[in-house]
Amino acid sequence: MPSHDSRVMSAALRSKIMSAEDAAALVKHGENVGMSGFTGSGYPKEIPLALARHIEAAHGRGEPFRIGVWTGASTAPELDGALAKVDGIELRLPYQSDPVTRERINAGSMDYIDIHLSHVAQFVWFGFLGHLDVAVVEVAAILPDGSLVPTTSVGNNKTWLDRADRIILEVNSWHNPALQGMHDIYYGTQLPPYRQPIPIVTPGDRIGDTTFRCDPNKVIAVVETHAPDRNNTFTPPDATSQAIAGHILEFLGHEVRRGRLPPELLPLQSGVGNVANAVMAGLESGPFEQLTAYTEVLQDGMLDLIRSGKMTFASATALSFSAEKAELFNRDTAMHKNRVVLRPQEISNHPEVIRRLGVISMNGMIEADIYGNVNSTHIRGSRIMNGIGGSGDFARNAYLSIFMTPSTAKNGTLSSIVPMATHVDHTEHDVQILVTEQGLADLRGLAPRQRAKVIIENTAHPTFKPVLQDYFDRARRGSTGQHTPHLLDEALRAIHPVS
Repeated sequence: MPSHDSRVMSAALRSKIMSAEDAAALVKHGENVGMSGFTGSGYPKEIPLALARHIEAAHGRGEPFRIGVWTGASTAPELDGALAKVDGIELRLPYQSDPVTRERINAGSMDYIDIHLSHVAQFVWFGFLGHLDVAVVEVAAILPDGSLVPTTSVGNNKTWLDRADRIILEVNSWHNPALQGMHDIYYGTQLPPYRQPIPIVTPGDRIGDTTFRCDPNKVIAVVETHAPDRNNTFTPPDATSQAIAGHILEFLGHEVRRGRLPPELLPLQSGVGNVANAVMAGLESGPFEQLTAYTEVLQDGMLDLIRSGKMTFASATALSFSAEKAELFNRDTAMHKNRVVLRPQEISNHPEVIRRLGVISMNGMIEADIYGNVNSTHIRGSRIMNGIGGSGDFARNAYLSIFMTPSTAKNGTLSSIVPMATHVDHTEHDVQILVTEQGLADLRGLAPRQRAKVIIENTAHPTFKPVLQDYFDRARRGSTGQHTPHLLDEALRAIHPVS
């Protein structure tokens, strides 16, 4: 039975309240399950753990039990980790960052489809990914009319609720009820050939509903919970990340002085991680005012910009805070409501909107080659790290496409700038700016050999710069083609520092 302060306010759905164990038992072997969650926020807290116990028990009886898991992006150990540990995931999409999940994918025991985040919802509607059997979605409340108040991430939840045959809801009372009204759930997307323009012309435009629509007849279970999100941990900016941030801020100031950016810049997009957070911290003390953001996730640094008044508005699909900032945001939700909007990721990452707004895109990478091709997903060409996420959505369509990384990895033993990338997620055609702590390479308007020159000179670590230059010089002498000179018999060999 619901408690007296239950957030299940729909009389029709109160009768469906049950335990997480009973709800998890409604998921069957072989089904595709759409789970809420995006970068550790807004994911179901108890049902995946209960489902993992059911799966483990089935395996103990010698019964097969594996499911397809579809999400918004990465989630948390209580979801990805728990299900992966019991070998309960047959197929995972579209992005993950859990170490157990990654291990199983790279071992070949779990299939993984890495998809641009803006593509997931439409692929489901197109029928490209198969049938969605169950949606398991966290919400902050069920209103009397049966509509659902989203929590700290929207992700693909609208599509899961629309397309799944059956729906299980986790109603999490930890979230501040003032979240109601912060979301913008757009129901105007159509399938080709009936699509219409998405009417967003500024990051603050609201074009949809504040709640999810939900067919109550599809809801088979409601579980009440009270638990915080699994939040990110950000380390204070170190010298390397501060140097990268400094190069980017200097470059943005240069673009303003040249008249290519307005004084308040253009809407910012920033990927997840410590380097991206350091750039936001640099903006806090920088000269730019009246900033805006049109991005995937709102991180600590961006929240600081909002609270200080440096940033007037931020549009995202999820909150991705440290534990400290999550508590702060939850406490002061009402104060932030007029300066933050959370949208479905098919809108937050939509190429049409990104292009129209002229977003400045800043994303991390694993490596880049001397011609500007970027690998953001694989180690040595075959081992997945996390996935492409939304970086491709933004890089291909941004006004400025910036990729950044420390110039070395593995305690300085590997160069992040290489002769040829072992895997390419973002081709040279979509990469305008490369940044390491060594410097910034502006690749706009440059032919391949010109790009190689500025990448080696400006971004390679001094330890590796001579060997990269030697490779390029020899390729220019020995390659059969001089447009993009390569020595293919050695292009993918690991490079080593000059002794």
